[in-house]
Formats: sequence, C-alpha cells, structure tokens
Amino acid sequence: MPYIAIKSYPKDKAIKEAVVERINQVFLETWGCPQEAITISIEEVLPEDWEEKVKKPEIETRKESMMILSGKKCY
Repeated sequence: MPYIAIKSYPKDKAIKEAVVERINQVFLETWGCPQEAITISIEEVLPEDWEEKVKKPEIETRKESMMILSGKKCY
C-alpha cells in the first residue's frame, strides 16, 4: 500500500520519471508510508483509444471515487 496506477497519453521517459518521483515524494512525506510500501505504474494509452479503454470503463463507472474529475475538485 499504496498502489498508484497512472493512465495517460504517451510521454517521454524523462517526463514520466519526473512525475513518478514527485508522486513518490508526496506519498513519503504526506501519506507517511515507507518507500518499500509504494508501487507506481504508468500505462500509456493512445488518444484515439482513451474513450474506450479509460473514460468509459474506468472514469464513468467510478465517478463517486474521483478526487478530481475533468479538472474540478470533488472534495
């Protein structure tokens, strides 16, 4: 715990590593868990596949658990 799964349009390796490092730090400092408890993955999804592979099956069916949805805070 925690497992953070990121789905996004393709980005270069340096950007993905920078994002993962920042998320990792947030979980270490704010969430308070040890490094060995953190797992982070990035799955790249092509823009033309986003609707069918991510939006419909994962976002639309889990709106109640979204913390930020389409840029708007839900908390």
